[in-house]
Amino acid sequence: MGAFMFIQADITDPQQFMEYAKRTPELITQFGGRYRCMRAAVEQLEGKPDNRKIVVSEWPSMEAARTFWNSPEYEAVKKYRDGAAEVDVYLVEITGD
Repeated sequence: MGAFMFIQADITDPQQFMEYAKRTPELITQFGGRYRCMRAAVEQLEGKPDNRKIVVSEWPSMEAARTFWNSPEYEAVKKYRDGAAEVDVYLVEITGD
């Protein structure tokens, strides 16, 4: 079954984060993922106000997403995110139709 990766990010250093943002899309594609939502308008319908950025990528499987996440290639790119953003990352299996 496929999977979605949801990332919520509070970008604290936009200039440094841009280095991460420039390098990540190619890796997402290389490992079989694709962006479903990036830089999209967000309307919060319920809960405490949360202005973090939201990025959603779709993967052919949980394992494919984990392979990307744990790859040496992503590890090299992820260093640009360190100190530039506070993130929460969720991997959710797609169930049903």
